[in-house]
Amino acid sequence: MIAPPSLTGVAVLLGMSLFLGLAFEDFFSRGNSRHPGGIRTFPMLAVGGGALYLLDPVHFVPFTAGLILVGLWVAIFYRQHLKDRGDDGENHAALIVPILNIKAYVLGAISLALPPWVAVGTTVVAVLLLTGREQLHSLARRVPLPEIVTAGEFLILTGIVLPLLPNTPVTDLTTITPRQAWLALVVVCTLSYASYLAQRYWAAAARGLWMAALGGLYSSTATTVVLARQAKSDHAMAGQAQAGITLATAIMYLRVLAVVAFFNIPLARTLALPLCALSLAGFLICTLQYRQAMRRQPPNAQATSLQSAAGGNPLELGSAAIFAALFVAVSFVSNWAKAQFGASGIYILAAIIGVTDIDPFVLNLAQGGTAGMSNNALAAAILIAASSNNVLKAIYAAVFGGGRATAVSAAALMALAAVGIAIAAVMGGLLG
Repeated sequence: MIAPPSLTGVAVLLGMSLFLGLAFEDFFSRGNSRHPGGIRTFPMLAVGGGALYLLDPVHFVPFTAGLILVGLWVAIFYRQHLKDRGDDGENHAALIVPILNIKAYVLGAISLALPPWVAVGTTVVAVLLLTGREQLHSLARRVPLPEIVTAGEFLILTGIVLPLLPNTPVTDLTTITPRQAWLALVVVCTLSYASYLAQRYWAAAARGLWMAALGGLYSSTATTVVLARQAKSDHAMAGQAQAGITLATAIMYLRVLAVVAFFNIPLARTLALPLCALSLAGFLICTLQYRQAMRRQPPNAQATSLQSAAGGNPLELGSAAIFAALFVAVSFVSNWAKAQFGASGIYILAAIIGVTDIDPFVLNLAQGGTAGMSNNALAAAILIAASSNNVLKAIYAAVFGGGRATAVSAAALMALAAVGIAIAAVMGGLLG
């Protein structure tokens, strides 16, 4: 005896098939050619697929037979459609038409057999892919082949290499495992890559403070250098550039907090208040700088592109290899400094690391690469590294900006560094 379908399943079946058919007809109504499928055909296919599924919900024999018939039907249509030519003499056969007809048929079984979100999700994705054809083709034409290859390499590194790496230490020199090191690389590179893509392909990212905000996610140091040079070469934009330098550092604090939270929630809780306070201070200074700049700047002035701040693609294998090597080296040095000098050795190392890339150091601490230190001590070390990096950026701002053009931002970075060091001294017990 056939079990009756649930009312929810039937409602999802009818609603999603009608939605799919409506989108199909609306999209293909713009041309003169006719295609199988639509607001009547798709519900009928879905009802037929659902009914055949109910006849044998274990072995799917009737449903499979129906799927074969539908497949033959759309295959014959597509083969015939390949012979047609449009007014311009070109063939405009669309494989999406037979695919959506098969999707409508399978939708019946999906709606009745699986949770509603599966039917809703797959249908919405199908509609978005259908209606977004022009945008997707435009994106495909804009993305250069090397970046597609790099994205493929990244999928290999995350989907194949990462699961295969051992999750146990391979040396007594550090407690960090190969999988932890690789995961750290993936997390940082992914965050930087998202900012890189936005700066490269999002038009709004090349204007105003969006540049600095995205640059702070990618590299606040690189952003500081780029904006300092811009302030020196374009005096009309010096005010906005100064605000952008401060904003990039404010975003940097939140970036560090997000990366730490991914690996170590207790340490992130310890860091949350000081990092958020420093970030808020940066935002306030940036706001004051921006308002001051708007009073002096002509209304029609526009910022130049910050695309150069992104530098190379952060997912390229060369960049990834350098980061991995730095991560491992920092892990070894951190353990040696801790063994030789205790927590003070880590603090000194943090101050030195600040003049380079602080991500490997921060991630090493977040993943427990330095055993025997409290969360307060680890948080103090991270704040010292970030503050040391701010001192470096203040020097960059003064040097590349020519002194006066970025003097306010350089002073702001030094002030944030001083506050960070003071907080670190309290948290790490350095004042005692």
